[in-house]
Amino acid sequence: MSGQLTGKVALVTGGASGIGRATALAFARDGARLVIADMNAEGGQQTVHMITENGGEAIFVQTDVTQATAVEALISKAVETYGRLDCAHNNAGISGTGIAGGQRALTAEYPEERWHQVIAINLTGAWLCMKYEIAQMLTQGGGAIVNTASVAGLLGLPYASAYVASKHGVVGLTKTAALEYAKQAIRVNCVCPGYIQIPMTAQGMQDPARMALMLASEPVGRMGQPEEVAEAVVWLCSDAASFVTGHTMTIDGGYVAQ
Repeated sequence: MSGQLTGKVALVTGGASGIGRATALAFARDGARLVIADMNAEGGQQTVHMITENGGEAIFVQTDVTQATAVEALISKAVETYGRLDCAHNNAGISGTGIAGGQRALTAEYPEERWHQVIAINLTGAWLCMKYEIAQMLTQGGGAIVNTASVAGLLGLPYASAYVASKHGVVGLTKTAALEYAKQAIRVNCVCPGYIQIPMTAQGMQDPARMALMLASEPVGRMGQPEEVAEAVVWLCSDAASFVTGHTMTIDGGYVAQ
């Protein structure tokens, strides 16, 4: 463990797999005590085990981030267990393409039920987490929050209207909260991953044609790894980034630079 987060308490939503799990492990490596939240209890407990078997401290709280009472209980459990909350990675999210049969849809054909689900998890969930995280951080004199947006929060992507709208919303929410709480020593930033090799992208990777398109669109010629996003999140939460707030960090192999 490098120790740059020793003594700090970090929360990761969507911590059962992918970017969330990688970030939780990176937080633990750097000395933080972890609160892992996810709807997937088995995966969440596995993340906890991966941390504790390496000498770290972590608990799991099964949480639906679309429900205010559940998020409030999550923050209360974190404070009850560790006494404070220093860092939060609001990472829980879905692509929307795996719902209702997994069919991609044009904006005018997008299923209403799917739209509401994507917005509820990706955008409302991030807002609810920030609502209760910020309230706690205000009582203790500050903290750092990192939201997971996406390159889809910076540009348009055909057939993904709900996902694109939700991630643009996360970027705007991040910037607004950063301005509102800058003087209270609460830093709020977001990461915008490109194509990352995680369970959410696994369906597309199984299609050789779509995989070829993904790789062709990446200037570096490969997909990113969740650990590469995790390192950015940990840095943004660390004192090394003490003058960074309201920032949108792309981690995309040059995708949006084209």
